[in-house]
Amino acid sequence: MDADSPVDPDDPGTVQWRRDATTSRTIRLLWSLGVGTLFAAVLIIAVWRVYDIAGQASQFIQTVILAAVAATIVTILAVALSSNSARQLERLLAPLPIPMPSRTGLGRVMDAALGTVVMSVFITTLMVLGRIAAQPELLGEGGESPFTGIAAATIPLAVVGLALASFLHSVGAFDRKDKTIYLYDPDQAIDLSNINAVSARTIGDATILTLEYAQPDGQYIAGPRRIVVPPEVADDVHSTVGVRRQ
Repeated sequence: MDADSPVDPDDPGTVQWRRDATTSRTIRLLWSLGVGTLFAAVLIIAVWRVYDIAGQASQFIQTVILAAVAATIVTILAVALSSNSARQLERLLAPLPIPMPSRTGLGRVMDAALGTVVMSVFITTLMVLGRIAAQPELLGEGGESPFTGIAAATIPLAVVGLALASFLHSVGAFDRKDKTIYLYDPDQAIDLSNINAVSARTIGDATILTLEYAQPDGQYIAGPRRIVVPPEVADDVHSTVGVRRQ
């Protein structure tokens, strides 16, 4: 919450919220799988290229590469499933010549790593199934495997997931006394006296409010037409607008 906010955080008539990857499972999942898919695509291409080149030199090197990949996956899963994953990750990153992230940053690193592992396994499985299904005796000459198409579709879906995670991100407060919604990042104030109607749609643990602004004397009122709030705030806003219109 901004220090210059006009909202009194101690006012019982004020409802505050913060929806981001640390407070919303939906945003965290979308962000983790979105980033993980992009990282997974890059890593699969890089590892496959190195594995292919190594095969021209020695099968032993290929075995070492596979063992390193397997060890990395096991390490990430072990850290993610530990009782204090942030502390374990901090120990792993300590020897590296990089600035140590904050606890929140460590959580994001862990989410990205876990998402990368999950999507790497998923995409690799689809690619293997695609190669098997693409055999001439299965699909005929020139046939294309649907598994390959699904694997390729994960990239645009990851971009959509990241965009949705960004859209669902929301920080703000609702002042019941002033009947005003304050949004932060960016800063906006929505006076509910300018709202004619509100419709709501719930997605996971978030509610998307569609606001219908009044147009006094045909004058356009600037402001966001869709905002994301917690379900309980959406109920308060809907009740306030409904009571005002009675």
